[in-house]
Amino acid sequence: MSSLDTDRPRRQRLTREERQRQLIETAWRIVGEEGTDALTLGRLAERAGVTKPVVYSHFVTRSGLLVALYRDFDAREYAVMNAAIDGSEATLAGKAGAIASSYVDCVLAQGREIPGVVAALAGSPELAAVKRDCDLIFLERCRGLLAPFTAGRPIPTAGLRAMLGAAEGLSHAAATDEIGADEAKRELFETITAMVARSAKG
Repeated sequence: MSSLDTDRPRRQRLTREERQRQLIETAWRIVGEEGTDALTLGRLAERAGVTKPVVYSHFVTRSGLLVALYRDFDAREYAVMNAAIDGSEATLAGKAGAIASSYVDCVLAQGREIPGVVAALAGSPELAAVKRDCDLIFLERCRGLLAPFTAGRPIPTAGLRAMLGAAEGLSHAAATDEIGADEAKRELFETITAMVARSAKG
């Protein structure tokens, strides 16, 4: 293995948090360059320039590594969404546009990598639990942001779930070039505003 294939010199001492960050960033590079199937704990150790026990001490299993990648993606998505919302107008169009744009943008920023990670974890109890928690946080965030535009009526959970399904499907289609990014954002925006309009009518 050449020195160019490692992401940090072997002798550099990192804190545990720094090492975790390095390993996650290296894992994303492997997925992006070689595909999710190539991501193993052994391959990660090789690319990161560390021993296998170091990698195992952080992730234990390949599923644990993939879950860590999903959590990393979700945290960045939440940060992007918050920044977009903070900079948006206090109108339904402003908030719905911020939600739609930030969701699609974050998936596109990760390219084709996150669908591969989710697919690799299909049926995994770990992913099911993590994704459920992340989804609930996202849905409650959207419920609160959109509540001022529903005439005091609550947004049904079924509507929020439909919105999330649309967000995931449209973002994936945009990431795989099935549709354009602007088209995905526009359709998701329409889905969100329609959901709010139905909620306002009761």
